[in-house]
Amino acid sequence: MAFKPNYNQQRAERDRNKQAKKESKLREREEAAALKRRMEAEGEAPPAEPEGEPA
Repeated sequence: MAFKPNYNQQRAERDRNKQAKKESKLREREEAAALKRRMEAEGEAPPAEPEGEPA
């Protein structure tokens, strides 16, 4: 027989993965916002944001 399931460990692993994904998305959004602010400050037009980007 295989190992007995450890539900708490599995739940913790899912929670860690979910939090890492959230942080990654937040970091990408912050970088995009910083780039946009920097370009506006320099007087350049920011790159167009794609419409209907898949979630």
